[in-house]
Amino acid sequence: MATLRLTSATLRPAASPSSAAAPRSANFARAAARGFPSLRLAPPRRRGDLARRRAAADSAAEGYATALSEVASENGTLEATVSDLEKLEKIFAEEAIAEFFDNPTVPRDEKAQLIDEIAKSSELQTHVINFLNVVVDNGRAGLMTQIVREFENAYNSLTGTEVATVTSVVQLESQDLAQIAQQVQNLTGAQNVRVKTRIDPELIAGFTIQYGRDGSSLIDMSVRKQIEEIASEFEMPAVTLDV
Repeated sequence: MATLRLTSATLRPAASPSSAAAPRSANFARAAARGFPSLRLAPPRRRGDLARRRAAADSAAEGYATALSEVASENGTLEATVSDLEKLEKIFAEEAIAEFFDNPTVPRDEKAQLIDEIAKSSELQTHVINFLNVVVDNGRAGLMTQIVREFENAYNSLTGTEVATVTSVVQLESQDLAQIAQQVQNLTGAQNVRVKTRIDPELIAGFTIQYGRDGSSLIDMSVRKQIEEIASEFEMPAVTLDV
């Protein structure tokens, strides 16, 4: 599946100096104090610590997502916030973004310039800009994808929403996506269904639907799947010839 990338023109920090990062709101600051872990420098760990490091990263991502969901709930902006985080997810799919923000040798004002550019181009809400500043200040930009996933889980739980990811060769029409959402709602009994779309030319034609926590359920109606099934029917068992 093709990876969504931010263009190099958007990635380049503005040449003109930028003002300081947006001030954090009182509500956001309180939530951050409760749920946002601080960056701690430690010596390299041995391979045996990998599981603990992953668990710590998952816990940190959940903490950030929980704090942000509390702010969005208080502000009544859950829908707009999940939309903003989808934009950040696409931007941070480019590893160079997280590496830039987590690099301690990059001056803070340069990071602020890029945050400002991202905020303006993506039309982010103020509390989401504040959230992004906190993540960057704590050296946690590399967790953005995990944070988005955890926030979506929190959002889904709060709103009774099921997320369906529809992957197709070309963008489907809105009426087709609405029918897919209705079918997923019938299958899951969810109060709401949010449809996310992805483009993958390798499917040849047709589409796939993933839903459930972490996309655990799959409906595959792609031509690639049909070809694979047809090919499997023509597979012949190995035959040993006696000479």
